Amino acid sequence: MKNSRQKFILLLGIWMLISTGLVTAIVWKDPIQRAGIRMAWGLIILWILLGGTLMHKYRNTTRAWIQNIPLKWQVKFVLFATLLILIEEAVTTTMTNLAPLFGVKLGQAYITASANYFDVIFFHSVIVIAPMFIGWAVILTYFDFTPFETFLLFGLTGTLAETSYGGPNALGAFAFWIFVYGLMVYLPAYSVPAGRSAKKPKWWVFPLAIVFPFLFIPLTAWLPHLVDPKHPKIDFQ
Repeated sequence: MKNSRQKFILLLGIWMLISTGLVTAIVWKDPIQRAGIRMAWGLIILWILLGGTLMHKYRNTTRAWIQNIPLKWQVKFVLFATLLILIEEAVTTTMTNLAPLFGVKLGQAYITASANYFDVIFFHSVIVIAPMFIGWAVILTYFDFTPFETFLLFGLTGTLAETSYGGPNALGAFAFWIFVYGLMVYLPAYSVPAGRSAKKPKWWVFPLAIVFPFLFIPLTAWLPHLVDPKHPKIDFQ
């Protein structure tokens, strides 16, 4: 089973590199699209390759440290996953701000809705995604998904979210999105204590787990509209 998971991750990574490489070749002559794909490569290198490698290497050390924190594991899961998405968004916002280094003006190419980190997390991304972690804390309370299954399923949730926002083209980058979103929950899931009263999920729970987190988005998604009803969806337009 372990070898199967490793092979799957390897194949997923290969497809991500091949598909991103093909897109790079297609858009290379357009300076704005070239800058955008360079930003995506930055996210791949820093968040997926470097971040994912560190998460896997230090997973046992991290689990021991997390489990020693005197809080309910569900609370720790949500807080830990939120911390990871804050890190991931720091990387993406940095890439957006590096637009001049990639040959275009700030705002001509971007992978976040704003160049301001706090604007990104409070008005666009984390404020919407973080409640999904509550959904997964509920799921893991009742069903004993493995960290790998949690990684994959939330990655598919993220792929659906990106497709609903960016259109069908996002499906072609499914491997990229699975890594981006899946790494937000892999270590938190790995740190969930074993031996809790959770059942092994039956087949029908797997597709349910992909869509269930969406039910929790309304918990906080209304806050930006309350604070600033006219706040733009993308600050660069």
